[in-house]
Amino acid sequence: QVQVVESGGGLVQAGGSLRLSCAVSGRILSINKKGWYRQAPGKQRELVAVWTNDGHIEYSDSVKGRFTMPRDSKFAVSLQMDSLEPDDTAVYYCKVRSGWTNYWGQGTQVTVSS
Repeated sequence: QVQVVESGGGLVQAGGSLRLSCAVSGRILSINKKGWYRQAPGKQRELVAVWTNDGHIEYSDSVKGRFTMPRDSKFAVSLQMDSLEPDDTAVYYCKVRSGWTNYWGQGTQVTVSS
């Protein structure tokens, strides 16, 4: 059993910052990819940022320059979100991949008021 638990969401004014955290535990030995996705009401889930075990981090164009994935321990995933905009309002999901298996968290709500 693998658990993926996000925390750190909340309500923030436009221009503010939030830091999301994700903790991975359970029967998992290695992670080859980890990252964040988000889903706004009425929209499809989309990639926000993803780290691969070669050290490469990819950001979506909509968050580039505002969001960063800080260097983390093996079974932790963070997302630093600065200069937040109302369009960033969504449920944010942490996803990790071990081998060919993806594990998702339950999501954490981020709401940005104008």
